Amino acid sequence: MYSSKQVRLSDFTVKDLTVNKLRLIEVRDNATLADALNVMCRCFCIKPVANRVRAVPVSAAPGQWLGAGGSMIVESDKETGSAKKQYIGMVTMLDVVAHIAGEEELENGLDKKMAAPVSSIIGHCSEGRSLWSLNPNTSLMDCMEILSKGIHRVLVPLDSNVENNTSGPELVESASAYTMLTQMDLVSFFLDQSSHLQAILSRTVTDLSAVNDNVLAITSQARVKDAVKCMSMSMLNAVPIVEASSDEEDHTQLVDGKNRRVVGTFSASDLKGCHLATLRSWLPLNALEFAEKIPRNPLFASAPGRELVTCHVTSTLDQVIRMATTKRVHRVWVVDKNDGLQGLVSLTDMIAAVRAAISTSFFFLNTT
Repeated sequence: MYSSKQVRLSDFTVKDLTVNKLRLIEVRDNATLADALNVMCRCFCIKPVANRVRAVPVSAAPGQWLGAGGSMIVESDKETGSAKKQYIGMVTMLDVVAHIAGEEELENGLDKKMAAPVSSIIGHCSEGRSLWSLNPNTSLMDCMEILSKGIHRVLVPLDSNVENNTSGPELVESASAYTMLTQMDLVSFFLDQSSHLQAILSRTVTDLSAVNDNVLAITSQARVKDAVKCMSMSMLNAVPIVEASSDEEDHTQLVDGKNRRVVGTFSASDLKGCHLATLRSWLPLNALEFAEKIPRNPLFASAPGRELVTCHVTSTLDQVIRMATTKRVHRVWVVDKNDGLQGLVSLTDMIAAVRAAISTSFFFLNTT
């Protein structure tokens, strides 16, 4: 993409990361939850893998809402500069999971829950409550700092109307169009620039302190409806499915997954391809049965297989990033030789590890 002889890593900005990104996909504040899922589902089925949508910004008439986290991010008319719409937050699959896992019985109350406006759902998870714009001139290092704090995605103006057009994160922004930069975009960029980062990417995830040792899991006998409630309460986008130890074990709760054999993954993103009737029929299933159905369902024909994505403590960061980007997962489970769970490496962990390594070895930024 870029010649290592022509550009230094320190020269890259957010603009370089979004050069091939499409315009923002969004939903209005009065759209129903079912509408939002339909948008995600259409993008999931027809867009290229690299552009599949896991969350969508919510827009509203300007001046009627206080944006998430106090933000004022506005889309304006390119000719007149007048405000056309305001982005008030983000609706993610975790918001959806938190909403459908409410107090009402899932099977009976699902239609009512799916008819709720997305504006009433924003805020179930921290990501929906915060909305950031990142200036296109923001440096690669500053971008990594933002996305290494657990922020999964930010809006990037395609042409800014803000007078103070300095680089960095903004809570106030006006532009005629936006795109979205995600953690997945950034780690994919690491691979594109592997010639600059080889000394870092070739190190193990253990050496880079990229492994999170504390992992909550569900058992293979946990029902989908219970898994959804557990994820909602703990604000988790995905959990490993571990082998049930006994029939007496409480399968309605999260368990400590350490050293237990991993047999699958239950992800909130898997729900977005489900129509209401399908989702209702799958809620009583156990989580492992649900995970095994995903690749066989025609709705997921264009998706990568849902095989288990794992690595080892001796895996290099390059290997783990390639697994995550190829399989489009946001976390890779770390296992031992017997598939016993040892931890996880998330996209946040990957970005934080690269940034920390660069910060302690400044010469990487200036390597030509």
